[in-house]
Amino acid sequence: MRYISTRGGMAPLEFSDTILMGLAPDGGLALPERYPQITRAQLDAWRGLSYADLAFEIISLFATDIPAADLKDILDRTYTVEVYGSAAITPVKRLHDGLVILELSNGPTLAFKDMAMQFLGNLFEYVLAKKGEQLNILGATSGDTGSAAEYAMRGKQNINVFMLSPDGLMSPFQRAQMYSLQDANIHNIAIRGMFDDCQDIVKAVQNDHAFKARYKVGTVNSINWARIVAQVVYYFKGYFNATGSNDEQVSFCVPSGNFGNVCAGHIARQMGLPVQRLIVATNENDVLDEFFKSGKYAPRGTANTWVTSSPSMDISKASNFERFIFDLVGRDGGKVKALWAQVDSGNGFDLAANLGAVREQFGFVSGKSTHADRLATIRVVDAEDGVVVDTHTADGIKVAREVRLPGETIVCLETALPAKFADTIREALNREAPRPDGFDGLEDLPQRVTVFDADAAAVKAYIEQALA
Repeated sequence: MRYISTRGGMAPLEFSDTILMGLAPDGGLALPERYPQITRAQLDAWRGLSYADLAFEIISLFATDIPAADLKDILDRTYTVEVYGSAAITPVKRLHDGLVILELSNGPTLAFKDMAMQFLGNLFEYVLAKKGEQLNILGATSGDTGSAAEYAMRGKQNINVFMLSPDGLMSPFQRAQMYSLQDANIHNIAIRGMFDDCQDIVKAVQNDHAFKARYKVGTVNSINWARIVAQVVYYFKGYFNATGSNDEQVSFCVPSGNFGNVCAGHIARQMGLPVQRLIVATNENDVLDEFFKSGKYAPRGTANTWVTSSPSMDISKASNFERFIFDLVGRDGGKVKALWAQVDSGNGFDLAANLGAVREQFGFVSGKSTHADRLATIRVVDAEDGVVVDTHTADGIKVAREVRLPGETIVCLETALPAKFADTIREALNREAPRPDGFDGLEDLPQRVTVFDADAAAVKAYIEQALA
């Protein structure tokens, strides 16, 4: 299996090379030359597998340059009871109306990002040791990627992490998870601005090819292909857990900001997983909802990005959306390059003529949720089912119930545990969010962070100094 760029300007690479690369040299994102096609016999054989064994079957189709025994060892060390709290790894729970919630937040930082990031930490360490190289990770987070990456990479050999986050815009719990880490290889940088400013800096550094090469800069954001392929696994596991046989179909509803999570669902569907629809749920930052309803993709810029109570989705420019558009336009890298030139110029693009394919061929629909909606959803789910959900998962449940078809089984992807958004849970339920053992007093720990304006040059100078 070899990998190409969404913008058509990269010679095919092997899996291990793409994961250290970040952005492709032409500014695009890595995707496989083709998606593996899953047979019914494979689905039947996979249904009863443990999470680690299922991950091996799926990821080995993509990581063909890693010896099978080595990949199996990495995955067996990643998906364990000790890390995720149960042998199921991603159990499901059903609400009274049949809606299914896929639990993805049982990892060390209580967010779905752990599902891929724990794998990425072990994978990076393995690949770097094989190549005799070092990696300096530059990432951006709107809330959960940062802590998941830092907990996965802390203390790893030959790895440093430089994580950008929007200053003051994450929840106190999210900030404390990141900034309280004192490991020497972890560097937290708060940017005065929005997540999109952080992401723009990461891309600017990635596109400075001389700097990137000199300082071995990679990324753990969902522009990293290994993140996406690891997330494909839980769509298969969620399907198996939510159904009684492989004759059934399900739909997935995914709270969406940067489009990485639902992009993995798109790939699972393209591989042949029996997915009826992929439902994209946005918050007030509804650029993706606007596209799936009208065909217009018009990022609004940081000045017009709302600060909301589901902050991990406060994103206007969805990086992974480029991967889907590449498939939508017939894998035409030149077309994608031209479309993203329009995005970079501030104009966006209009693919209304492709909406039929978006819905019929690729199965996408969408909806949006507001602060009032998520408060109401949190209250209703608590009252009717005795389940407390976080703000982002509430966005997903609201949209799923809004667009559900008769007889449709919808699996809502859990985004995080409610403890990470205590203020909004308190507003909704007039009581404290349930907090797992071991997290009491987290916000009181000493914190270590450096604050900058949204300036790529300042971030590069900081990296140079830290690595000197």
